[in-house]
Amino acid sequence: MDVKEAIQKRRAYRSLDPVDITEDLINDLVGCAQLSASCNNNQSWRFVFVYEYEMLKKMHKVFSKGNAWAKSASMYIAVLSKKDYDCIIDDREYHQFDTGMATAFLILRATELGLVAHPIAGYDPQKTRKILGVPEDIEVITLIIVGKHSKIIKPILSEKQIASEKKRPERFPFEKFVYLNRYSNK
Repeated sequence: MDVKEAIQKRRAYRSLDPVDITEDLINDLVGCAQLSASCNNNQSWRFVFVYEYEMLKKMHKVFSKGNAWAKSASMYIAVLSKKDYDCIIDDREYHQFDTGMATAFLILRATELGLVAHPIAGYDPQKTRKILGVPEDIEVITLIIVGKHSKIIKPILSEKQIASEKKRPERFPFEKFVYLNRYSNK
């Protein structure tokens, strides 16, 4: 699978089946994230890979009601950073951008390996911080839910979630987000 195919196959599926999480798998994902670009090579990203049964169960407390489906995942990856880990040039802080790029590399590699790696916003960062022992000065940017795509749609999903399992949600047309030579209020 080439990069373009991985991008095209990447989906935010919510119907998940278990997958075996190994140290080799984690090292593979980390190795791809590690190669991402970053300001002055600061590598501002930090990841906590949660896959032991007891820790997965503890993490169930962090999900919003709409993300109850995430409880069937085989692994959660907490994506962390801190502005001091990266370049701050005038009013430009790079840590979230650089961490996002590394996270995208990780997600694309997971996709290439046949996994679902679904980043979410519906979680409680403070509960996550407490369960995982993340210091207060480090930002919990997102959680990535990892599993294998199930061919059977799970009954826990809402109607909207079921619809997006069946068909990729529509993407904006290029004209909505692409500008040539100058920005304009279209």
